[in-house]
Amino acid sequence: MNAKLCATVTGATTDAIRQARDRVAPDADMVELRLDYADEVDIDGVLSDRRIPVIVTCRPTWAGGRFSGSEEERFRLLAQALTCGAEFIDVEWGSGCADLVDRHRRRVVLSDHDFEGVPDDIEQRYQSMRATGAQVVKLAARVGKLSELIRLRDLAPTSASHEEAHVVIGMGPAGLPSRLLPDHFGSAWTYAGAGMQVAPGQLDVRRMVEEFHVHRAGIGTELFGVLGSPLGHSLSPVMHNTGFAETGRDALYVPLEAADVDDFESFADAFDLQGASVTAPFKEAVMTSRVETDEIGRRVGAVNTLRKTGGRWEGTNTDVAGFLDPLDGRLALKGCRATILGAGGAARGVAVALSTKGAQVTISARQAERAETVASLVGGANSAFPPVAGSWDLLVNTTPLGTHPNVDSTPVSAAALDGTLVYDLVYNPAVTRLLSDAKAAGCQVVGGLGMLVAQAERQFAWWTGTPPAVDLFRAAAERQLSHNNDAHTSATKGEETTR
Repeated sequence: MNAKLCATVTGATTDAIRQARDRVAPDADMVELRLDYADEVDIDGVLSDRRIPVIVTCRPTWAGGRFSGSEEERFRLLAQALTCGAEFIDVEWGSGCADLVDRHRRRVVLSDHDFEGVPDDIEQRYQSMRATGAQVVKLAARVGKLSELIRLRDLAPTSASHEEAHVVIGMGPAGLPSRLLPDHFGSAWTYAGAGMQVAPGQLDVRRMVEEFHVHRAGIGTELFGVLGSPLGHSLSPVMHNTGFAETGRDALYVPLEAADVDDFESFADAFDLQGASVTAPFKEAVMTSRVETDEIGRRVGAVNTLRKTGGRWEGTNTDVAGFLDPLDGRLALKGCRATILGAGGAARGVAVALSTKGAQVTISARQAERAETVASLVGGANSAFPPVAGSWDLLVNTTPLGTHPNVDSTPVSAAALDGTLVYDLVYNPAVTRLLSDAKAAGCQVVGGLGMLVAQAERQFAWWTGTPPAVDLFRAAAERQLSHNNDAHTSATKGEETTR
């Protein structure tokens, strides 16, 4: 891999910046010191005793930063950083910094940020910035769809010389592939956060290294991903990337937050995507003429897995078998009254799974028309939402109600929980309010993590021909869940402290 990982650190004081700088040094190749977050700072102090190269940035408020002083004062700080030995300074294109760039070209990152979208003249901007002689040109723009990343990738040759390097970044959720695949964009480095997100879509350095293995990914790395929206807390990347690392396969799995199926297909073609998991809201819509769907996918009317074979897309649904795994030995499904909450792609897979085992399926959803459509797949019935007491033996929640952080939500009141078993496909938290109420009412309970792991294991085997090691995916998912929840708790406490 040629591209490096640069961790962006902030701090209110010199000591705080130094401590943050040293914390990221074991994982990062470079560190960006954001002086605009500091109340006071000693330039020599933040640079001395550093273990990795630094970029010194003092972003003004007009460019999305926090420095509100004069331009003369800001340029003085940056010039002082160069005098004290900083490897690079970051200055904004069009800021009146021409003299600074001209005198220190080989140590300048010339940057331009557009937080609204990809500018119409981005190609011309790149060429104008390149003509200044700055060693590194950085262009960052918010992207609203995956296909806009193609334009960013094509701004410059993917093999930039040492003398003329560049960094391109798509900001926002749809831009994540540009952060995770810097070599595919020809970038000299990519950026990660260190406790504070200073740009839309920026990931923490720990996630970049441990979850997305950014140091392993190169231009020849096979690409896989998860298609859906939103994807901020998806556990699929950590499971599949752990699987690829464990088996030694040069492959990476990234979030693909698409605007629609056409957007996904454009990205997949341009970046030679080899496979994808599919989640809400695309499980039904992705069944286009370009996807050859197998029998189980056609019966469900939704697919959750795609792979490219001989230049064509194949689709299947691993939700069916994945859903049944955690039920094995818990409940006799033949003849049992099974009520499914929700009528989306997941509900379709659950309905087919239960019908293959002889259950009497009822769909309970707020949208009666959609409930009727899902019920018709398996000759089942549809009922009002939520179901009433005494109407079911098995209750399956396929809605997102109760997902962290909205842990107090539940699709069914405690008074209606009088059946045998409640199965909640929500996996975060492990015990939702629905499951807690059901257990208190004497029901057996099953959480959603088992299904998530089981269907992912089948996806991995379908793509690679080899199933992951036993419990590998579950352990990875549980670690990531714990980290996500700890991070949310810390962020919440931080917000409360600043109120």
